[in-house]
Amino acid sequence: METLADRLEMLPQVGRVEWIGLSPHPRGELRSVTEATLLVDHGLEDDHHAKHKVGSKRQVTLIQAEHLPTIASMVHNPSVTPGLLRRNLVIAGINLLALKGRKFRIGDCELEGTGPCDPCSRMEENLGPGGLNAMRGHGGLTARVLIGGVIKIGDEVRALGSAMTHG
Repeated sequence: METLADRLEMLPQVGRVEWIGLSPHPRGELRSVTEATLLVDHGLEDDHHAKHKVGSKRQVTLIQAEHLPTIASMVHNPSVTPGLLRRNLVIAGINLLALKGRKFRIGDCELEGTGPCDPCSRMEENLGPGGLNAMRGHGGLTARVLIGGVIKIGDEVRALGSAMTHG
């Protein structure tokens, strides 16, 4: 008989990259690009998070495309652009939280989901009053880069193996 743990290990869904954003400076505007280079143990080239010390758990930030309409609804806007949410990648078709503690591929690159990407108070500035609370539970995932290379809009996002046992 299959256990809950067995079922949690199954992640047959394959996602795809819908949007890529880079911000060369903290609090700077995110620039939408069609491709970007992932640097091993740093993050996305030309993004300020890649300048953090080696080993940071927040090298790349990802958000679920399916959550964008929910966030927009909660702040009473017809839509929310990915750049306002301060994440590097918008991913559709796979539950990002299922990638926490697990290795996954984006195109030919390999990443490891390191934890939830909790929203910050900047969401109040970007989305208006209630923006922080609208993002709670919808902030996405942080990841570190294990194998670098170029990623592009449309690349597959696929889980590898089973979840890691360390934090």
